Amino acid sequence: MIALFHSDHRSHPAHPPGTQKTALSVNVNKVALLRNTRNLDIPSVLRAAELCLQAGAQGITVHPRPDERHIRADDVYELAALMKDWPHCEFNIEGNPLQNLMHFVRDLSARGLPLHQCTFVPDTEDQFTSDHGWNLAHDAELLQPHIDYAHARGVRVSLFMDPVPEAMEAAKAVGADRVELYTESYARAWSGAEKNKVLSQFAQTARAAVAINLGVNAGHDLNRDNLAEFLRAVPGVLEVSIGHALVADALELGYDATVKGYLNCINEAFAPATTV
Repeated sequence: MIALFHSDHRSHPAHPPGTQKTALSVNVNKVALLRNTRNLDIPSVLRAAELCLQAGAQGITVHPRPDERHIRADDVYELAALMKDWPHCEFNIEGNPLQNLMHFVRDLSARGLPLHQCTFVPDTEDQFTSDHGWNLAHDAELLQPHIDYAHARGVRVSLFMDPVPEAMEAAKAVGADRVELYTESYARAWSGAEKNKVLSQFAQTARAAVAINLGVNAGHDLNRDNLAEFLRAVPGVLEVSIGHALVADALELGYDATVKGYLNCINEAFAPATTV
């Protein structure tokens, strides 16, 4: 069974390992990045999202930055309209709520367009890519009103967080429904001697979140090589958001085969262990 999403941000308990498969949300930012090198709307961000959903992806993610270096405001609204045709799939917008994120929450709500999840990411405006999670000892007071604003519009909130078990209580206390574990450290360590140590840190963090009914997402530099091992080791991951590697694979394999390949990685992670 492929995991489906629900629109109510209050109805997402973290699943026990082995009872529900992790959902795949495809981040289409890099499609937009390529498109923006010309004025021809090629490749189409909307078509890319549609093909990924047709192939079995359970969600679409975008991260519109203030400089519109990839995803543009029009993309957000067009993708949200597309998601109305996919009621069992989710639309997730990432970004810094202190920059341009919250006006999308306001506008989509006002237009009656779907938005299921906001992932709050502590990016600066000129940051190359997301590279750290929130420090809630300093950031909680800033985030609280934005979390409340999203909740008032029926939108689930996930906080982009480093794998620090002790930080999960603070994420829960500020009102987050989920955390998205920033997985670049795992991707860097995957082929080296530190992999098991790093994986253990993620597993401990996920267990700490699950123990207080805080949902767990994960993302950043996950790919077909490292995804299944991560999901086997880290309990309760409800969703992975994958963009860079997935779009790179799609350049060679096409969207359909690529999405199905990532879904196979998820299936592999949840397959029963075999004995010899």
